[in-house]
Amino acid sequence: MTEPGTWATGRLRFFRRPFHEYRLTDRVALSQAPLFVTTLLTASLMWAFFPGTMNNPLFVAFLVSQLALMALCYVVPWDRLPYTSFLAIPILDFASIALGREGGQESLTGLSLLAVFPVIWLCASGYYPRLSLWLSFLGPLAIIWVPLMVLGDVSGPSLAKSLLIPVMMLGIGVSVSVLTLSMMRQQRTLEEKDEELQATLRGSKQQEALLNSVLETVNIGVLAVDAGGHDILMNRKQRANHELASPKDIPDANESQLLVFAGDRTTPVPVQDRPVRRAVLGETFTDYLVWLGAGKEQRAITTSARAMKDADGQFAGSVIVFSDVTDLVNALAAKDDFVSSVSHEFRTPLTSILGYVEILLEDEPREDQLEPLNIIRRNSERLLTLVSDLLAARNGHMIVTPHAVDVAELVRASVAAATPKAAGAGVVLTADAPARLDAHVDGPRISQVLDNLVSNAIKYSPDGGNVVVSLAQEDGHFACRVSDTGMGMSREDLAEVFAKFFRTSNVRRTAIPGVGLGLSISKAIVEAHGGTIGVESTLGEGTTFSFRVPV
Repeated sequence: MTEPGTWATGRLRFFRRPFHEYRLTDRVALSQAPLFVTTLLTASLMWAFFPGTMNNPLFVAFLVSQLALMALCYVVPWDRLPYTSFLAIPILDFASIALGREGGQESLTGLSLLAVFPVIWLCASGYYPRLSLWLSFLGPLAIIWVPLMVLGDVSGPSLAKSLLIPVMMLGIGVSVSVLTLSMMRQQRTLEEKDEELQATLRGSKQQEALLNSVLETVNIGVLAVDAGGHDILMNRKQRANHELASPKDIPDANESQLLVFAGDRTTPVPVQDRPVRRAVLGETFTDYLVWLGAGKEQRAITTSARAMKDADGQFAGSVIVFSDVTDLVNALAAKDDFVSSVSHEFRTPLTSILGYVEILLEDEPREDQLEPLNIIRRNSERLLTLVSDLLAARNGHMIVTPHAVDVAELVRASVAAATPKAAGAGVVLTADAPARLDAHVDGPRISQVLDNLVSNAIKYSPDGGNVVVSLAQEDGHFACRVSDTGMGMSREDLAEVFAKFFRTSNVRRTAIPGVGLGLSISKAIVEAHGGTIGVESTLGEGTTFSFRVPV
């Protein structure tokens, strides 16, 4: 059994629904209900004050017809008939009201005003607006004029004085029609906008689904945070990274509790230097390496962050990307270990070869043996220097021993040593140096830099040209420039020219020999002296290397 409160709540919810959400039968009944309720109130007044009218056949016909019309609203299957069939009800209301007016106007005047209900219904329906306006005038007019014509009272004054009510009804009908048409236009506009919003919403959901699918598919961690540091988005890979960095004994670790370590894999990264914290502070960075987790599960992660801006250009958050580079880091470490191991293995036999060559040279060998022995010594020394350079590149630092040196003499010696090679390549090699320029530097190491740069300038001028080595003193530094008119380098190659083992695309195509360590080692030597080295180049026109070292 339904409780009264539940029933009342259900009825209240029924009447609060928008009119267009009701089924058609209910809408027809609700449209007829105001006239039907007013008819019941009129009958009550007649019964209370004019009981004789209740015996008038016309008034009784009015009451019965209204009851019948209300019943028709529910009985007729309007949804199976042509849609505007229900407009027959307000048209029949005019005839019913005419009966009531003739049967009760002697007792209760103004019954013809009941015509306002079918007028409002017709004009508010929005269908056949011109016909509805005609009916709004002709229907009330017929209620008054038809009885006059039946009774034979068809005089000008009697017809004229009854025009006020039809004109009033027409005015009401026009007002309702204008309001209805305006509301219908607004409704159509709202429906069009609603369709646009729905289409935009569907497109947005599709884009969101696509973005989520992409983020969940890629094998890099993606984290988006707002300006307050709260997570907005985190994909599957980043959730795994977060779980890796979370201590096992802390269920929901915060940023300061996560296992984030520096390059040595043991020193915790300070909270203010951690990737997410830096991103929340608005920093933009690329390839910042940290280690996440502990023990055998520890992984090397490079992080990059880009700030997000709102419409006013204010900081609105950041997107941080986490890339697992553990395999790459391990591979680089293995490569360095291999280079170091091979270099150490080469050093012992080369030292032995050089020792025995020196012994043979001290024994004053025959003339035909001297040249081969010098060739063996020169190439062994070259190999030993290459081994030392490989070890220096492996260790990542260069040891220098400064002492008083005439740098101008080093330049002239380097040029003199390379002149035969330059002549063989068709290159004109010249030096532009002062008579003397003293500096406190490691002479052999500076010579090594000069030899590398001059050798490269000649090597990468395969079609001949000019190579100029210039030296000058500038603001407590000596500045050396090695310029050639050779093949030059592209802008992309310039960015990598000092990297270990790097060789330009032109060099690889022309098969010019080399291992790509000379410039890397030269840079390390110059920086070990507290100096700087740089390069300028134009593809096909030439290259200029320059370095500055404190005197």
